[in-house]
Amino acid sequence: MPLGGDHVGQTCCGPCLAEPPRHAGIHAAVAYGPIARQLPIRLKHGGRIGVAETMAGPMTRRLPPDAELLVPVPLHRWRLWRRGFNQSVLIGEGIARRTGVTLARDALQRVRATPLLRGLSPRQRRAAVTRAFRVADPAAVKGRRVVLVDDVYTTGATAGACVRALLAAGAMSVAILCWARVIDHDGGGPDD
Repeated sequence: MPLGGDHVGQTCCGPCLAEPPRHAGIHAAVAYGPIARQLPIRLKHGGRIGVAETMAGPMTRRLPPDAELLVPVPLHRWRLWRRGFNQSVLIGEGIARRTGVTLARDALQRVRATPLLRGLSPRQRRAAVTRAFRVADPAAVKGRRVVLVDDVYTTGATAGACVRALLAAGAMSVAILCWARVIDHDGGGPDD
């Protein structure tokens, strides 16, 4: 189900009002559900890399207008080797082609292998990704408005760890752009 309307990017949930996040907003093309989940599954687990282009179209419309740099959520080298591609890079390439915003494929690195997050509580997810990311070249992000590209935003554990690394490296701001956002946080969503 599309997340339409201009108000979506301007609203905050209760937890965000109580403890403001460090990111500059979450921009999702659709709400996560039975239909929306099919595209990331076909892409990541079915190897249908053309699906990344399909996802990039609606995501491009949600791209913050002040975006200066696209940074995909990285995979650990072992997961990248097994899968053969990083879905966030493929989606980012589609967005970059449509907008002209630079995609920094290797700006962020996953320096520690993390377990699959599916089935973990939000707290366990945060613990699993703590210090798992680093910025390869801080000069590439310093002073820039970065947009972190991912497929699904679940609890925000992975995105939060990436945002912390990018801000620590000097990024001016980091917004999150994803295909789908899980609205109901029952801990049973996909890996985030």
